[in-house]
Amino acid sequence: MAISSAVDASAVARVVGIKTIFKDLRAGGILFLPQRIAVVGQGATSATFSTTKKQHTSAASVAADYGFGSPLHLAALELFPVNGDGVGTIPVTFYPLTDDGSGVASTGDIVPSGSQTEAASYIVRINNIDSEEFVISVGDSLADIVTAMAAAINAVLEMPVTAVADTTPASEAVDLTSKWKGVSANDIFVEVVGSTTAGTSFAISQPSGGLVNPDVQPALDQVGDVWESMALNCLDIADTSTLDKYDTFGEGRWGALVRKPLVVFTGNTETTVSAATAVSDARKTDRTNSQLVAPGSNDLPFVVAARQLARIAPVANNNPPHDYGSQDATGLTPGADGDQWTYADRDSAVKKGSSTIEVKDGVVNVSDVVTFYHPTGDPIPAYRYVVDIVKLQNIIFNLDLIFATKEWDGAPLIPDDQPTVNRAAKKPKSAVAAVSAMLDSLGLNAIISDPETAKDNTLAEIDSMNPKRLNVSTTVQLSGNTNIISVDLNFGFFFGTAQVVA
Repeated sequence: MAISSAVDASAVARVVGIKTIFKDLRAGGILFLPQRIAVVGQGATSATFSTTKKQHTSAASVAADYGFGSPLHLAALELFPVNGDGVGTIPVTFYPLTDDGSGVASTGDIVPSGSQTEAASYIVRINNIDSEEFVISVGDSLADIVTAMAAAINAVLEMPVTAVADTTPASEAVDLTSKWKGVSANDIFVEVVGSTTAGTSFAISQPSGGLVNPDVQPALDQVGDVWESMALNCLDIADTSTLDKYDTFGEGRWGALVRKPLVVFTGNTETTVSAATAVSDARKTDRTNSQLVAPGSNDLPFVVAARQLARIAPVANNNPPHDYGSQDATGLTPGADGDQWTYADRDSAVKKGSSTIEVKDGVVNVSDVVTFYHPTGDPIPAYRYVVDIVKLQNIIFNLDLIFATKEWDGAPLIPDDQPTVNRAAKKPKSAVAAVSAMLDSLGLNAIISDPETAKDNTLAEIDSMNPKRLNVSTTVQLSGNTNIISVDLNFGFFFGTAQVVA
């Protein structure tokens, strides 16, 4: 076989042919898997939008498409914050859901009472989103107060509710309705912040009554062959039927012919470990779902997950073997100090399939990031840590870069000891060499440990029953992470020594 194929072998007329071909000269050097984020959530009930998936790069464009204050918009505000410390250039695709046909919005109200004794300003805070300030002056009627309060709420577009002033005498109130329908809307939390001694008080009925979340399956059906490596679920953690669909979908993504596994994150703000792990502890073999927590926070749970994901994804993208501890999720409002979990609590939570956080100087810091996977009796679950799944994603990605190519697809396959002049021919030892070079690079990048042992355990053969089949096997040891540092500090006292007097 000629060493050049720029001119057909059958040509006889005088010609110069130069064929330009890209050659990958990385010599086994790996590429990091480019992370991608999928956001599955509802648009606003009042908005009209296509449910076809769409990539966005700003919260403003998400709001324009799906409605201000919708779950998709509120999640986007955490992924694309105005200060620029979000996901950066990582692609984020939104998979919009419309309300279920039987869905019901959550509703609540704020009822003022009393007579103002001095002018004072107030805000309505809803899931840590502040309304505009409104002033109650001496002599204002209850109708005046609810009118001003409703206007202040509606003036802030990202509010998760709409407010209507009921000025009917003897029943003055601000009626609140969630901007989307479903059980997840029951996580809305309302408070009024301002003077408690100026005469007016406020009775709050927290929004409740939301029913029937939408079906996420139409969104999952749109993913296709795109490798969405991380996903944000904007529904509530108690919706286990939705978690089941993610689990089924995720298991399929581990399949040998799909080979695009992902992790799906859902938020949880329950205060106690027992309440926070009620769902995760019951899903012992679920390696797709993960919950990101902020105990006692009044932020919406999917906002909690979105903000932490904005920290996790860039690390996974830029340094895959690095875990996510101490990444500060600025912008989240932590729960009260007494709501935070002790080390014993966090250890228990991880063993029950829950991620954890620590609050340092008033800032939520990511701690352990784990999936629900914790089979009974297994002290070191293989798919517990999300960082380990990211490492596996990168190994799969690089094996794909080697073998899912024109170079290998359909190449002549011959035994190792057979001479050939066909430069396109492949032998089992060609596969071993390619994998070994990859293993060296994985070791250099700290994705695996002990690449030499992995290379010793890399095998390839021509199948004994099918001459058109190459079987390859390799065994790797994933690198660990410094999640636990144990130090013994020994100390004593210095005692002076006796002095000899001359």
